Amino acid sequence: MEEGRILAASQDGAYVIRMTGDVRLTLCTTIDDYFHRMLDRPDFASVWVDLCDAEGIDSTTLGLLAKLALEVRARYGFSPAIYSCNPGITRLIKSMGFQRLFELHENICTDPAEVRSVPIVQGSEQAVKDKVIEAHRVLMSLSDENRARFRDLMVALERN
Repeated sequence: MEEGRILAASQDGAYVIRMTGDVRLTLCTTIDDYFHRMLDRPDFASVWVDLCDAEGIDSTTLGLLAKLALEVRARYGFSPAIYSCNPGITRLIKSMGFQRLFELHENICTDPAEVRSVPIVQGSEQAVKDKVIEAHRVLMSLSDENRARFRDLMVALERN
């Protein structure tokens, strides 16, 4: 699998975030930082998440995506779009309940003209652990199935 990368483009407050390769918790600080900066922009108008080039997505990344969708709905009153054309990724995001958080499209997202890599933000071990816990709390809040799925992991994380 290709190492995960986060790419982004924006124009007039409309954002496209493309996740490629195997997106893991090593990118959680980068993802969370970018989401915060994007949502705090005064011109923010919309966001699409493109997972068509993602080969794998871990639960921490899924939790951060869920957090993004919940924040967009709370602040701006709409659901962001998410694009997935990989049947395995689509099954995964549906199993987490993402069809209730996002406008789910099972086709290719239009290619923005100037997509570029989001700079990596290094987080301390504690900062990464805090983001992992926060992301899993968000996932657990979405459904009883998710609560059961991540209960043991959360007990282990919060114990250390």
